Amino acid sequence: MKKLKLPNTFVLLFSLLALIALATWLVPGGKYDTHVVNGKTLIDPATFHYITSNPQGFVALMMAPIKGFVEAALIIGFVLIVGGAFAVLQKTEAIDSMIKSVAKAHTNSAFIRAMIIPVFVTMFSLGGATFGMSEEAIPFILIFIPLALALGYDSIVGVSIPFIGSQVGFAAAFLNPFNVGIAQGIAGVPVFSGLQYRVIVWVIATTLTIGFLMWYAAKIKQSPEKSPTFELDQEKRKSLKHDEFTHFTGVTVTHKLVLLLFAASLGVMVLGVVKYEWFINEIAALFLVMAIIVGVVGKLSSDEFIEAFLQGAKDLVTTALVIALARGTMILARDAHIIDTMLHGLMPFVQSASPVFAAQKMFLIQTVINFFIHSGSGQAALTMPIMAPLADLVGVTRQTAILAFQFGEFTTPMIPTSGITVGVLALARIPWATWAKWMIPLQLMYLALALLLLIPPCLMYWQ
Repeated sequence: MKKLKLPNTFVLLFSLLALIALATWLVPGGKYDTHVVNGKTLIDPATFHYITSNPQGFVALMMAPIKGFVEAALIIGFVLIVGGAFAVLQKTEAIDSMIKSVAKAHTNSAFIRAMIIPVFVTMFSLGGATFGMSEEAIPFILIFIPLALALGYDSIVGVSIPFIGSQVGFAAAFLNPFNVGIAQGIAGVPVFSGLQYRVIVWVIATTLTIGFLMWYAAKIKQSPEKSPTFELDQEKRKSLKHDEFTHFTGVTVTHKLVLLLFAASLGVMVLGVVKYEWFINEIAALFLVMAIIVGVVGKLSSDEFIEAFLQGAKDLVTTALVIALARGTMILARDAHIIDTMLHGLMPFVQSASPVFAAQKMFLIQTVINFFIHSGSGQAALTMPIMAPLADLVGVTRQTAILAFQFGEFTTPMIPTSGITVGVLALARIPWATWAKWMIPLQLMYLALALLLLIPPCLMYWQ
């Protein structure tokens, strides 16, 4: 029997674009009135009204990708610059040296074999939980895939450590200003209150992720052919520069200096994001400066530097196009004025005889909304003005409603409308369908976990 071959990411995303364009002809336009409070644009939940719809036809459908490119220009530019910077870093061969060093230690030490996944996943999850690490995890894909392949794992493990690690931390955050802080401010709840239970949630979600990845990695280590990306990884391994680790003499002084500069750059990035509210502009500039200094320290000629940087950026053109196409899906729904209508139509489903069920339905609704809107702050601004007073009506505390809002982010690593998700997969050269199939068991675990973790706050009337 011939194996069913699913379409690639571009076909899937364009099909989704077409479906949303069709929906704009069927769903009526709607709008909530907004007002500004403390510099934030908030929705008045009592003001929904239908407006003239703006169906998106063939021309709008064809223009959606270029509009997506324009609106996602910041993240696309970030990806291209960071790709070029990492290519310069790789040109110095410091990363290859580090990978060989870790792989050799991994071969010789049972302790390192056991700790690599827990330590790195915890680090990325902590980044997501504290300073909202999300797009910032993209560059690490270029490091962890070669590392995972060198250790006998697969590309999925290499992607999962930084990507799922940061995303699970984002969804289960306790100090993230982009979802917890903004949502609490909008809902009238003291900012960063309820810290104790959120820390418990983060520990449980991160532990579950580590356990699943360790189980999967052990399975692939034992039987590599069971990997969904086995054939793709065979091709990737051909391009890796790894000699026998027994012939590896160690990291040179130059490589150590380059790696130290790289680590210092990451430290500066964390400081800038946490203390000075850096975003993509500043982080991209930081990586550009890092690339220049690394090129000098790594003794690259100007021609070698430029060639490496351009090649790194060129390798990510596909990623840039995928991000633009994903953003186009949101643009069609927004331009047709149907996002508020869909949100309004979901509201009656929250009503329930039990606060537990009401909170769980809030989570499911936020999961649906997350399919269209992936910005934590954007979702908070759109939904919390509605969910907060609605929570009062159905006997759910506002603190619990905020947690349900956070949990909607658990699906981000899987949904094809997320620019981060499809960008990461394009960078890793993993088809979305292959990734989504692999993600299903973990997504079901996250679903069950979210439903269970919403019960205690309802029972103890968590404020």
